[in-house]
Amino acid sequence: MNGYALYPVGFVRSPITRPVPPDDFRGIRSTIEILPEFEEALEGLEGEKHILVLFRFHLSEGFSMKVHPRGDLNRPLRGVFSTCSPDRPNQIGASLVRLSKVKGATLTVEDLDAVDGTPVIDIKPFRGIDRRSKELGTSPGERDS
Repeated sequence: MNGYALYPVGFVRSPITRPVPPDDFRGIRSTIEILPEFEEALEGLEGEKHILVLFRFHLSEGFSMKVHPRGDLNRPLRGVFSTCSPDRPNQIGASLVRLSKVKGATLTVEDLDAVDGTPVIDIKPFRGIDRRSKELGTSPGERDS
């Protein structure tokens, strides 16, 4: 298996400082502080309503091939790729968030399920949330695991 390197483009600042269930992040306002060398890459983002934030589960201590969804031992084990568990082979997380404000190198977002200090590895605009939801037969924010 070949390796690769990912470098943070910024860090999450959140009132949540330890891992909690994903639903506990609803309504939470966080900021993403972009590193100075990447600030120019934010140009044009201010017009977006939603962004996809890719980050590293830096507090995860390894991975399991199978997990109980949401850590609930009453739920049957499932393959980690069929869940949103942080215990993943590459420890990469993704969160679709509402972008409230862009000011300088700071993004203000809502519903980012990442704790304070989480390294952000990429940000992408997310367009067509209604179109994609209809196409996929799901509603925005619908999660199975």
